[in-house]
Amino acid sequence: MLEINPGLILWTILTFVIVLVILQRTAWKPLLTALKEREDSIRTSLHTAEEARNQAQKLLDENRKLMASAEEQSQRIIKEGRDMAERLKAEILEKANASSQQMVVQAREEIQREKESALTQLRSEVADLAITAAGKILDANLDPAKQRAIVDAAIRDINKG
Repeated sequence: MLEINPGLILWTILTFVIVLVILQRTAWKPLLTALKEREDSIRTSLHTAEEARNQAQKLLDENRKLMASAEEQSQRIIKEGRDMAERLKAEILEKANASSQQMVVQAREEIQREKESALTQLRSEVADLAITAAGKILDANLDPAKQRAIVDAAIRDINKG
């Protein structure tokens, strides 16, 4: 059945060694070089991807910090705006109250002046009427200046009493 043929074994080994040497010189080196380049390329790509991921994470963290800072700043600005609005409101109310108080004081002073003016005018008219009436009653021919002086003195006496 199976026979061992030493010549065939020798030629098979010799052929295998020759093919191995030819393959080593022509195909093995380029194949190993291609595999090494592929390995380096994959390693570089992985390293670049890791750096990109780290950079993206840093940018994301920085973006979150900036967003938090912007939110904090906007809240602070809103609070300052509300505080300023409250101060302005209080200031406007204070000015309005002061203005209304001043208007009331001025109105009272004006009323007092008008009252005094009316009383002065009334006194003058009463004096004129009294002089006219007294002149008609007494038929005395006193000059109007003396009559006015007498009536003014009488009115002063009435005010004192």
